[in-house]
Amino acid sequence: MKKFIKDNSLVLVLLFFFSLSFIGLSVSGMEQYNEEQKSHNQSEVVFLNYLTTPHFIEAIFENWESEFLQMWALVMLTIFLKQKGAPDSKKLNGKEEVDTSSRHSVIKSFAQGKNRNKAIISLIYSNSLGIALLALFIMSFIVHGISGARVHNEDAQVHGKEQLTLAGYLLSSQFWFESFQNWQSEFLAVASLLILSIFLRQRGSPESKQIGKPNSKTGE
Repeated sequence: MKKFIKDNSLVLVLLFFFSLSFIGLSVSGMEQYNEEQKSHNQSEVVFLNYLTTPHFIEAIFENWESEFLQMWALVMLTIFLKQKGAPDSKKLNGKEEVDTSSRHSVIKSFAQGKNRNKAIISLIYSNSLGIALLALFIMSFIVHGISGARVHNEDAQVHGKEQLTLAGYLLSSQFWFESFQNWQSEFLAVASLLILSIFLRQRGSPESKQIGKPNSKTGE
């Protein structure tokens, strides 16, 4: 058990912080939700029931959507684009270990009709990180849209306003305002990390260049 904790301490601590934040979000969200319910003379909900409400589900996936988008964008953009001096960028010139010729072997296998199943599996695995992050973003985007539409329609019903279909909500300014307000902060955060890591250092962190390395040094 001690070895497992040591070998996985970074993820375990991050998951611990996630759990604390999740609990804080759910408790504070329930209080806010029940305050709104009381203001409209509607019944309050208990904790477990609140976790199934569109109000809570939208709050979760609206944020997950932007997180997975920025992670996917960083993974994919760093394949083709470079940033001089950033430790998370590939070198400005030449190839690195991640630049393999597997794509050419896959194309050759298809052209020759040999080992196509193996080539497909290899192609999927070699792009599995990008595929997984994109799938998580799409899933979160869809759930955000569905739960957001339900929240909008519940509020519209209380106030006697027009309700929207899912398609109508996805085209509404409210949905895109909710999305863009998170997306812009995520892209700014990633750009800030890249820029600051050029000039600043953090002793002991693999996300930082070595303290003695010049600012112009690109890569780890």
